[in-house]
Amino acid sequence: MSTLRDVAVGSTAKVKKIHGEGAVKRRIMDMGITKGVEVAVRKVAPLGDPIEITVRGYELSLRKADAESIEVE
Repeated sequence: MSTLRDVAVGSTAKVKKIHGEGAVKRRIMDMGITKGVEVAVRKVAPLGDPIEITVRGYELSLRKADAESIEVE
């Protein structure tokens, strides 16, 4: 299983599934990250947290733990 955390900076991946439950999953989906959407990784902080991404034309910061719960292909 490959997660958003594994995607290299400058690469794009398609969301396959969001793992987790309750508030964590809802927060990710409220950002517009849903199944089938393209996510581009723009930048990763030196220690890996946060990860800056582009989703549906919006630039967002995502926690490392949240990125690990997003399965991509």
